[in-house]
Amino acid sequence: MLIVHHTPSPNCQAMFEAVVSGATDPEIEGVRVVRLAALSATASDVLAADGYLLGTPANLGYMSGALKHFFDQVYYPCLDATRGRPFGFYVHGGSDVTGALRGIESITTGLGWRRAAEPVTVTGEPGKADIEACWELGATVAAGLTD
Repeated sequence: MLIVHHTPSPNCQAMFEAVVSGATDPEIEGVRVVRLAALSATASDVLAADGYLLGTPANLGYMSGALKHFFDQVYYPCLDATRGRPFGFYVHGGSDVTGALRGIESITTGLGWRRAAEPVTVTGEPGKADIEACWELGATVAAGLTD
């Protein structure tokens, strides 16, 4: 499983760490988790993975430029080969994450990826329930790869 993230703030970092913790839970066997910053992930990384977790802040009403750059780089090289693969995502925003959600859903729909869990969205500082939801997101997507 490939986790592609843009983690510029302590709030995004807390969400990212919870997602990684869930995805790498010792009870989930047989899933190798690769974590890459959005500006470092390549089409080869996407093609090598069986599923994906995406994380981004909502910046100026949209996903981060780093995650958009990732999608721009991998979209056509991965379009047919990754169709049907499961994914999940999380978004952190200061006040509104609607545009980021819409953008990610539009691009992943175009790729033909299958949403394996509801997205986790947080505005403001993540609370305990938000961190638990991120952990569940990571665990759910990873556990789905063992079926």
